[in-house]
Amino acid sequence: MDLDVAILSRIQFAFTVSFHIIFPSITIGLATLIAIWEGLWLKTHNPYYLQLAKFWIKPFAITFGMGVVSGIVLSYEFGTNFSKFSEMTWAVLGPLMAYEVLTAFFMEAGFLGVMLFGWQRVGRKLHFFSTIVVMVGTWISAFWIIVANSWMQTPTGHKIVDGKFEVESWMAVIFNPSMPYRLTHMLVASLITATFVVAGICAYYLLKKKHIPFAKKGLSMCMWFALVLTPLQAWIGDMHGLNVKEHQPIKLAAMEGIWPAQEENVPLLLFAMPNMKTESNDYETRHPQPRQPDPNSLVGWRSARSKGGTA
Repeated sequence: MDLDVAILSRIQFAFTVSFHIIFPSITIGLATLIAIWEGLWLKTHNPYYLQLAKFWIKPFAITFGMGVVSGIVLSYEFGTNFSKFSEMTWAVLGPLMAYEVLTAFFMEAGFLGVMLFGWQRVGRKLHFFSTIVVMVGTWISAFWIIVANSWMQTPTGHKIVDGKFEVESWMAVIFNPSMPYRLTHMLVASLITATFVVAGICAYYLLKKKHIPFAKKGLSMCMWFALVLTPLQAWIGDMHGLNVKEHQPIKLAAMEGIWPAQEENVPLLLFAMPNMKTESNDYETRHPQPRQPDPNSLVGWRSARSKGGTA
């Protein structure tokens, strides 16, 4: 592989986005869990719900800050690494990223201080309202970023004038074909991520026999969440895969390691190193291909007849 400027730019962007996505995933999920715990505390007055909310607000603040600073780097890399792409698509992607700042980040930043430091300074209901606003802000932030990402995958609602993209319909741009699947998949993934982070810490406390009532409450809730969310995510992922098949079949083939020569009996690849020169996979580990029907059997006879042969 030649390490030209394009490849190096992609490697840098891949590293940055892989580092960045860890923090929004935890932030979105934790904001939702904290809001649930605080709401349950207001309703039941169970002190362990309040303890869970206060304990996890601190990790939430850290991941929120890390997500912001690493996300800013990504915004700059659009211009530094892919300047021609940014020049062609700024009329679409620029406003989408601006909407994320104007509608989500400002709202989160405005109420985050109340959420973090307002326990003894504002009333319970106002503090809970601030927590809800921060939670909704993380969802809105995910919405706009997923819209931008989805439009790059399945672009709609635009026209190309003098080699540059111009918007014809913002509704078509925002609600492009892959956006609902990507957004749902991302939100559920964030909830699952935060659920297992909390469950892991609570399980550690139980193992060390520390803060047992607190740990039992957190672990029990997270395991119930995981029981519902993980199979739901599998179903959403399957729907997303079918959407990719419909709108980006070449991309799906690349994801699955399928080459044009493989039209039938495509195996399930567990591991492979694609070879662009030979258009095949090296060192592949796959599920065996299904055996061809025996022509002497009834199934084989029918298969041969359906293909115009004789048996």
